[in-house]
Amino acid sequence: MNTLELARKRCSIRQYSDLPVEKDKLEYILEVARLAPSACNRQPWRFLIVTSEEGREKLHRTYAREWIKPVPLFIVICGDHEQSWKRPADGKDHLDTDAGIVMEHICLAAAEKDLGTCIICHFDAALLSVELNLPGSVEPVAIIPVGYPADPELFVKTAKMRKPMNEILVTF
Repeated sequence: MNTLELARKRCSIRQYSDLPVEKDKLEYILEVARLAPSACNRQPWRFLIVTSEEGREKLHRTYAREWIKPVPLFIVICGDHEQSWKRPADGKDHLDTDAGIVMEHICLAAAEKDLGTCIICHFDAALLSVELNLPGSVEPVAIIPVGYPADPELFVKTAKMRKPMNEILVTF
């Protein structure tokens, strides 16, 4: 599968089976993530792998949606503001940019292995920090459920609603 085919396949899955994710597939996804670029190669991310019932309950307390209950595995993307690069001209922290890059690496690698994902950012970050006992400089950026779609056809059935090229392309 080439990159364009993979980008067309990847979509946000919100219906999961409870089948476990194989260890070799998780290791592959994490290796792809590890190789993601970051500003000045700071790699300010940390990945918290949640598979236990206790851990899943903690996540559910911060994002109480029923659709995540059957998900067997979550990757919580955290970023350390003490490690992230700040642009000297204005101090802009590139943590979110770096996290976004690594999140998409994770989602594409999962899709390649026929696993569904969804980047969840609408959660109670302060509560999640407490639940996971994160140090002050570490921010939970996103929760990514990883698992087999309840219906493998969801990769095909999920509509890609994207703006046409002429609405997003500007040439100077």
